[in-house]
Amino acid sequence: MLKAIKHLLIKIIIKGDDGMMAMLFASKVILGSITWEQVPRLLKQPVADILIENGCEFLITEEEYLPQQA
Repeated sequence: MLKAIKHLLIKIIIKGDDGMMAMLFASKVILGSITWEQVPRLLKQPVADILIENGCEFLITEEEYLPQQA
């Protein structure tokens, strides 16, 4: 039940301002407050983009979100 409410809130927030939520989660990952695994699934791509942009791609533990090597 709590997980469903969390998921619904994230969907609502993403529609409103996903950039701020992604920045919040990226900051928490960088600071070590949460791990990559704790980032909500719907925010993983924007959070990954922010982490990569800031040179912190080593914090991303799922290869599908890492930049592809040429």
